[in-house]
Amino acid sequence: MVIPLAAGALAVAGAAITSGATGEARAEVTPVSADTSITLAAAPQILPVPRTELTDYAVALSRATEREDERLARAKAEAERLAREAADQAARQAAAEEAARRPAVVFPADGTFTSGFGPRWGTNHNGIDIANSIGTPIKAVTNGTVIETGPASGFGLWVRIRQDDGTIGVYGHIDQSLVSVGRQVRAGDQIATMGNRGQSTGPHLHYEVWAANGTKMDPAGWLAARGVPVPQGQGS
Repeated sequence: MVIPLAAGALAVAGAAITSGATGEARAEVTPVSADTSITLAAAPQILPVPRTELTDYAVALSRATEREDERLARAKAEAERLAREAADQAARQAAAEEAARRPAVVFPADGTFTSGFGPRWGTNHNGIDIANSIGTPIKAVTNGTVIETGPASGFGLWVRIRQDDGTIGVYGHIDQSLVSVGRQVRAGDQIATMGNRGQSTGPHLHYEVWAANGTKMDPAGWLAARGVPVPQGQGS
């Protein structure tokens, strides 16, 4: 702020005391120009500060919470994915170990070998017979796929399986089928129970092996070639 002095005002620029003839002391002053002024410092400025409302804090906190929840959800999903992969890998390894322990070919049923492949009673007997009681488990001889199950002329009921080498395994005179068409089976899986249906002289399994072209093969020789001989001393 500038405050002007009144015109003609005087300011003491310097003073001197002199002795005149009268010996009186006299003070001299120097006049100052009328436009002399005094400048005062400006008042301090107050800077505006943005005001943050309470709702802004609430919104920011909510967003931060949402981000944290999303992070935790992603972490949980990743942990679950890794756990599933580990479980799947363990299951595959267990299945592989079980498959390695399983024989590739098994004999189709427990019982007494009563009849082999070849001429019999004026016709050709196209399979082997294993006798036992009704309900005795019948097993898949190899890995394969069920291609037919149900009634069959002469056999009463049968199951036919496409075996792992492309041949067809025929299981006849069964009492009950335990599989359906399209099912994948492994060697040793139970597929049926032994019965006495069809043209049968007693409870037994009649097992045949057909080549891909339908030719009937001797099951005993086919089994022996795969390391599964027909039990010795039974049947002929």
